[in-house]
Amino acid sequence: MKNIGLVHLYYGTGKGKTTASLGLALRAWGWRKKILVFQFLKKKNFPSGEIEAVKKLDENFKIVRFPQEHPLFNKNVDRVKLKKKIARSLIQVRKNIKERKYDLIILDEVLNLIKEGFVSERKIIALLKEKNPSTEIILTGRYLSPKLAEFADYISEIKEIKHPFQKGIKARRGIEY
Repeated sequence: MKNIGLVHLYYGTGKGKTTASLGLALRAWGWRKKILVFQFLKKKNFPSGEIEAVKKLDENFKIVRFPQEHPLFNKNVDRVKLKKKIARSLIQVRKNIKERKYDLIILDEVLNLIKEGFVSERKIIALLKEKNPSTEIILTGRYLSPKLAEFADYISEIKEIKHPFQKGIKARRGIEY
């Protein structure tokens, strides 16, 4: 059977969207697939267990974190500057999608870019249409984009039912980051 690359959406308010996408990426890497992860809206120097783990793997698993703060968590973010940074980041994403050298590409937090008005659904769908037919792509974020939902092959909602943050427990290294 020919390799068919499908589009996954992992969305919702619950914890685990990035974790789920990286779990699938680890599975693919275990089968010698080439993985590229783009992380949007995460501070560049914020500690991250997934980045530390990937450093121990080989060159077939790569994470690129764009230095951008999420306006949901920092209300003082200059949205005009952030939109320009995101536009530059998407040029790099498009270049890598068009190169067609990766088997799995993750666009982590990209659904938030749409919701926050930093990029259009149309632009993300155009990116997806440029992918190699055998490349699997995962998009994550808190919000479900209606047009992307029509375009996607998998949609998984990660819903927050209960979270330790509600009890005042802060993010813990190795669990939340």
